[in-house]
Amino acid sequence: MSAVEEERTPDPSGRSSEGESSAPPPLRRIVEAMLFVGGAPLTVERATEVVRGLAAEQFREIIDGLNRDYRQQGRPYRIQLRERGYELVLQPRFRGVLDRLYGQAREARLSLAALDVLALVAYRQPITKQEIEALRGGESTGALRQLIRLGLIAVQRGEADGREVVYHTTSRFLSLFQLRNLDDLPRTQDLQRL
Repeated sequence: MSAVEEERTPDPSGRSSEGESSAPPPLRRIVEAMLFVGGAPLTVERATEVVRGLAAEQFREIIDGLNRDYRQQGRPYRIQLRERGYELVLQPRFRGVLDRLYGQAREARLSLAALDVLALVAYRQPITKQEIEALRGGESTGALRQLIRLGLIAVQRGEADGREVVYHTTSRFLSLFQLRNLDDLPRTQDLQRL
């Protein structure tokens, strides 16, 4: 047997030569790893689709348990439910770490047209370009491109026929405007009080 083969051979205790167990990790750690990887928010449906044997209620219990552990351990992050799923996010008092590490976010000025389009998408999503232009009474291609480039809105295929393109806000939009979900958007009565 060569030295390379010896390194890969697990010992009788079930541990590999690198000290990791050859047994599959517990469901709790798999869910935590899926959240840690990032990307799109993790939905219950996606988690139960990816992890065989994971039930929706079990997934929610794991999330609650992880958040409880993070709180007890004083971790700088938590799992937060957003409009489109669960995300691992920094606690508010640690967000300054991002600024120091990556520099403060540059302020981007949005044109009035882009703000108008962003408001329409936020309040009427999912919405098509044709609907936006009908409501605005003008062309919106440039504003839509800018908002997509800034990560404030995203494109997806409509559910009706799969060919229609619709726009919706992103988790970055929620984060930037400090909203937990779209229900936190100001409503007419809120704006009248201002």
